[in-house]
Amino acid sequence: MTSVFDSIDSTVFRSYCFWCAVLVIKMLVMSVLTGMKRHAKKAFANPEDAKTSKGKVVTNDPDVERVRRAHLNDLENIPLFFAIGFLYILTGPSVSLAVNLFRLIGISRIVHTLVYAVVVIPQPARGLAWMGAYLPTWYMAVKVLLAFI
Repeated sequence: MTSVFDSIDSTVFRSYCFWCAVLVIKMLVMSVLTGMKRHAKKAFANPEDAKTSKGKVVTNDPDVERVRRAHLNDLENIPLFFAIGFLYILTGPSVSLAVNLFRLIGISRIVHTLVYAVVVIPQPARGLAWMGAYLPTWYMAVKVLLAFI
């Protein structure tokens, strides 16, 4: 008896694992980046943090909030890639297409953070970076739907 897992190409699976790890590290870095921005601006969300670091409680600092929004955007989009990317590899996709989709999503998410929270670049940079991951995620979702309908 064959299993759906028998059709997984090792190159596709390795690429998926690699880009998942890159994006996990990227999201972990976002927590550190938020903390660094809070310390630099002395703008803390909690009184105990403000007291310890000789800052003040500020919940609306524009620079801190920009980093937090970038992190929130990651939390809204990257887990969807984790789920649909895994299901997509079960469809037996073209190796080059799958590897390039994973690569495009990973690089787009990194660029999104860079242009949104690190070196702020005006629109449409952020929108294009977001779209570079959003559209391939949609494509994979539709392919999974069609493959398992």
